[in-house]
Amino acid sequence: MVFEFILEKNGIDPKSDLTIDQSIDFGSTAAAFSGGQGDFSVEFEPHATSLESKGDGYVVASLGEDSGYVPYTAFSAKKSYLDKNPELIQSFTNALQRGMDYVSSHTPEEIAKVIQPQFKETDLATLTTIITRYYEQDTWKADLIFEEDSFMLLQNILEQSGELPERVPYDKLVTTQFAQKAASK
Repeated sequence: MVFEFILEKNGIDPKSDLTIDQSIDFGSTAAAFSGGQGDFSVEFEPHATSLESKGDGYVVASLGEDSGYVPYTAFSAKKSYLDKNPELIQSFTNALQRGMDYVSSHTPEEIAKVIQPQFKETDLATLTTIITRYYEQDTWKADLIFEEDSFMLLQNILEQSGELPERVPYDKLVTTQFAQKAASK
């Protein structure tokens, strides 16, 4: 959806100007591309860097950079749960913010060493390359505040793809009080 949104934003009609093969299992797209299927591939990491390091392709653009801050990860809870457990939610949000603070204050090499045990299948050099790319693209925000602009962008993407039957007011669905408090510490 993000890819098609970016194409349309740049005057390319994804339905008539090119053919997008969505029949390939998402985890197999890099292998299909390496095998000669398609002229371009949309890949998440570490597959994009793996294609590049093998000489099977080049990273030519970043969907994250070209789309703006699309909230790929958001945490959801019922309002009743938030109301009953504000201390737990705040502690969870504070911990996530500490992770964001760490990323903001350390080098790609330092971050790669810390997270490497979570990505045993990816060597340290590849992790460092990926993190360096994320730094250069300004992938990570400094805080966890789900801004209204990002919410509207997400709805625009979902609406354009035909997946959002009705827009939802930001203030009815999003609370930023926990993220704001965590960011102010």
